Amino acid sequence: MPDEQMAGAGSAPVPPGPVPGTPPVPSVPPRPLDPIDRSIIRLLQADGRASIRSVAEQVHVSRANAYARINRLMDDGVIRGFTARVNHERAGQGASAYITLKIVQNSWRTVREQLRELPGAAHIALVSGDFDVLLLVHTPDNRTLRELVLTRLQAIPEVLSTRTLLVFEETDLLAPGPGPAGGPALAEE
Repeated sequence: MPDEQMAGAGSAPVPPGPVPGTPPVPSVPPRPLDPIDRSIIRLLQADGRASIRSVAEQVHVSRANAYARINRLMDDGVIRGFTARVNHERAGQGASAYITLKIVQNSWRTVREQLRELPGAAHIALVSGDFDVLLLVHTPDNRTLRELVLTRLQAIPEVLSTRTLLVFEETDLLAPGPGPAGGPALAEE
């Protein structure tokens, strides 16, 4: 989502401009989601490969209705895409950490672009509280993680300090239950 930009004191807000690398945000105000839309979203979060037919059956609507709803959710920017959830340890990324950063005031856009380029960066968030940025990284091992923090992160001039929190174990709350994976994303069966 683009950052807000404010004009001088007493002026009206200036509309935000596009941020490179972020998907366009529809100019239409958000439409309220009904229980069927929320059910569709939950199903697709658990299994992004679920077929239209499977989704329709599970939320008790026709395939045409399910297809139209999913397309509307995508067009409205509610569903931003489909992705694979990865077991990072099995993929050779056995060390994970949340890293908190304190950054120079008003340097968020610059820092964000540099963090996007880090190998293993999985999630970046501008947050409130005792630190400014929360970064999730996955690396092959602790030595690589150490190098990333000490060599790459702390070399960014706008980064004032970091704190690394090693992840010992994690649970994916969106993981599907037992059973076979679905078919191709949004495929008709």
